[in-house]
Amino acid sequence: MSAIFRLATRYVVHHRWRSSVLAMGVAVAFFFPMALSLLVSGFSENLAARADATPLVCGARGSRFDLILDALYFRGRVSNALTMAEAELIMESGLAIPVPVLARGTAGGRRLVGTVPEYFEFRERSVAEGRLPLWIGEAVLGSRVASELELGAGDKLLTDQDNLYDLSKGYPLKLAIVGVLTETGTPDDEVVFCSTKTGWIVEGLAHGHISAEMQAEGSVLSRDSGGIVLDSSITEFAEITPNNVDSFHFHGTAEDLPLTSIIVLPTDQRAETKLKGRYRVSATAQLLEPQDVISELLGFVFRIKRFFDANSLLAGAAASLFMSIIVALSLQARRRELEAYFKLGVSRAQIAGLLACEFAMIIAVGLSIAFAAAWAASLAGQSVGQVLS
Repeated sequence: MSAIFRLATRYVVHHRWRSSVLAMGVAVAFFFPMALSLLVSGFSENLAARADATPLVCGARGSRFDLILDALYFRGRVSNALTMAEAELIMESGLAIPVPVLARGTAGGRRLVGTVPEYFEFRERSVAEGRLPLWIGEAVLGSRVASELELGAGDKLLTDQDNLYDLSKGYPLKLAIVGVLTETGTPDDEVVFCSTKTGWIVEGLAHGHISAEMQAEGSVLSRDSGGIVLDSSITEFAEITPNNVDSFHFHGTAEDLPLTSIIVLPTDQRAETKLKGRYRVSATAQLLEPQDVISELLGFVFRIKRFFDANSLLAGAAASLFMSIIVALSLQARRRELEAYFKLGVSRAQIAGLLACEFAMIIAVGLSIAFAAAWAASLAGQSVGQVLS
């Protein structure tokens, strides 16, 4: 057997160009189904892991998929919003701990997520540099955001204005970066975190002014014992500092301020059942189990995959026929060579073993190339998917 293997190896190496073409044919035939399988597997595992780790999500009535994708992965946008009053109702019920999430703004082109310290505790997130945000105007960066923007603790980051003609949004806010989260390979690496109050300020639901005594003289309409009257050019702060933080005030009550979603952490199974019963009859809010929604979403993905698998089978059958023709032509071209082996005393079984060993080597090389290319494509696809999603 070792002699047959050695002879087959020398033949394959000697006819390297012919062998390379055959190996590439095998690689092309198997690359697509391998790459698709790895991509779908990695995609489903990443989605399912985060969904399994999140007990319940509360949001306004609307698309279940939009709500879960926004609350868990910060992708897409929810059409309707809850208010802070909903989170307070959940807390007052004593059945669960609410973790408010406001994910509507952007900063540096990245999603800006306003939340509370309990979020980082729930997700078991820690900082690689600096600390978590404690005051309004502070932010902590996901590891990928920090790397791509080349920012760290002590730097500043401006929020984005989606609509330059929407005067209700106010001026962009200069966020003080106080920390960078450790890399986790999750959507948390892709966003900028701040407090919910900071998120409301970015939304234009709160603002602060320079005190009347410090305003420019040109903006003062009148000044007397009754006070100072200012015109519409009154300056709003673009950065929150210890000197002006007390001047910031919110428009309306805290209960009326918006949230895109609430992560709900029930105290036990019984409390979870009670909460589900309450929200089943709610006309304005819905309580979802992320595992169920993601499983339904992945069901659509696997249906599409089955379609491509069927096409891959057809392509594989066509490739097998093509390879069979090549093998037949190769045997025909080597007819005199094989007859010489037989006249030299080589048995038919040994000749068959020699040919089988040659084609096994070529197929093994082709499959190795296909798997390596599929693995590289799956890694690239997951990276691109994280950015685009």
